[in-house]
Amino acid sequence: MTFHPRMQSSVEGLTVVGDLRFRIFKGAVADLWQVECGPRAQGEYVSHAPRLVVVLDQTGPGGMEVLSSPNDGLASDRLANPLFYVPAGLRVWSRIEDLTSIRHLDLHFDIGTLSGLLGDDFSLPAVEEPRLMFSDPRLAALARLIAAECEVPSGLHTLYGDSLIGALFVALMRVEHKTGSPRGHLAPHQLRKAIGFIEDNCAANIRLEDLAALTGLSPAYFCHAFKQTTGMPPHRWQMRARVNRVKQLLEETDMSLSAAAASAGFSDQAHLTRVFRQFAGTTPHVWRKSRRS
Repeated sequence: MTFHPRMQSSVEGLTVVGDLRFRIFKGAVADLWQVECGPRAQGEYVSHAPRLVVVLDQTGPGGMEVLSSPNDGLASDRLANPLFYVPAGLRVWSRIEDLTSIRHLDLHFDIGTLSGLLGDDFSLPAVEEPRLMFSDPRLAALARLIAAECEVPSGLHTLYGDSLIGALFVALMRVEHKTGSPRGHLAPHQLRKAIGFIEDNCAANIRLEDLAALTGLSPAYFCHAFKQTTGMPPHRWQMRARVNRVKQLLEETDMSLSAAAASAGFSDQAHLTRVFRQFAGTTPHVWRKSRRS
């Protein structure tokens, strides 16, 4: 099945120069953009696949930042040609100041393909960790080679481009080759099974025994290993999944808070508000209002 990354965006003060250049690789789709920037250039983005944005070239004394909140201000110490890693489903805002043009590469990662290639060395928690502004000479060099492949109609043999994508993803996620799982941790395939089950059934009453059975472990060992691997016990991961489902309902529908709470498995609206504040730092009402303002 072909990987088709989907992204919702809204931009202001940005004009695309020329045609979009892109290449489809094994494990990623690469988009190469050249844009002109107005005095108040900004954007809002949310992608259904994790992506890496690499600023290759920029013209002007200012800089670009990607922010986790539309109310955040620009930092005074900006990086030249920064990189931004945005996990799937994380809404971000871009701000550009004192730049007239930017050339950047967007890499949309097909996690299903890449996790299959890496096997048990793959780590889902690393994929879910945002890195909204950083520099890495090795990643930047690989990105420039990938951008060069996008520049030409055919490029070199597919093995070359696919290898570049694999190398970049391994370096980005700091993937190390493992001969076995660390003692007390879940193997990557066990973690994927458990997390997939929790995400798909977060509104239900999930028994620890059922999760343990998926991994072939005892309930006590599974609970310990899950927390060692993810940093939180299974029940808290389920609560986060419920909060994420409520966020989706509040953003995409006009459902009331009480109805959203019931749909996601919370006992009532008060229960939702208490748990929502723990993960989002605010109430569901304020969160929804900030998304629609």
